[in-house]
Amino acid sequence: MGKVTLEGIEFHAYHGAYPEESILGNRFTLDLELTTDFSEAMKKDELKYTVDYAKLYQLIKARMEVKVKLLEHLGHLIVEDILKVYPDVKSIKITLKKHHPSLGGLVKFSAVQIQYPDDYA
Repeated sequence: MGKVTLEGIEFHAYHGAYPEESILGNRFTLDLELTTDFSEAMKKDELKYTVDYAKLYQLIKARMEVKVKLLEHLGHLIVEDILKVYPDVKSIKITLKKHHPSLGGLVKFSAVQIQYPDDYA
């Protein structure tokens, strides 16, 4: 088993429970860590034996373009998208941050962390 990570993926997107969030949008950052068996990729130097980082990015980018209200739901959808393409992935951890959320005061970011399979038990 090995870990693949993508850290600090940034998007401007329109997620949020409040009407102004879906109009103005916000900056979001996503960190992804997944565990998979890439022992064949280590031996054979072939992309088909591991997860494709570019494909992971494109999956996340496509999901970020679809408005949702809650970060929790967005994280869940990203996990589901990854598992559809890479069903052999053993674990996924996503940290999703919304920068400067409109909470009535200065807040650097709000965040959720979702772990598969732990949060799916």
